[in-house]
Amino acid sequence: MGLSTHVLDTMHGCPAAGMTVAFYTTRGAEARLVKRFTLDADGRSPGGPLVDSASLKKGTYRLVFDVAGYFKARGVALPDPSFLGEVSLDFGVADPAQHYHVPLLVSPWSYATYRGS
Repeated sequence: MGLSTHVLDTMHGCPAAGMTVAFYTTRGAEARLVKRFTLDADGRSPGGPLVDSASLKKGTYRLVFDVAGYFKARGVALPDPSFLGEVSLDFGVADPAQHYHVPLLVSPWSYATYRGS
């Protein structure tokens, strides 16, 4: 399966369709943008996994979710500056033979993540 992500909008109780996400490979303080995409109607990356199982490598990665942009586009009145602007998740892939799923549960005021299945 490789590497995938999924975002749920806990304020509205629905997938975070339309949220912009950037995906990076990292090495120490250095980050290289792999791709930027907009989540589909189900709150997932369009076209399936971010990285398929054959291409996933052991290493460190970063997902950056544009939380403030998403909620502003939904018409939510946010303070300036917003409490959450972008949520950046740094994570490691130790065993590329396994599936790594990185979900984000988010509102304008909080977020949670975990290694999903």
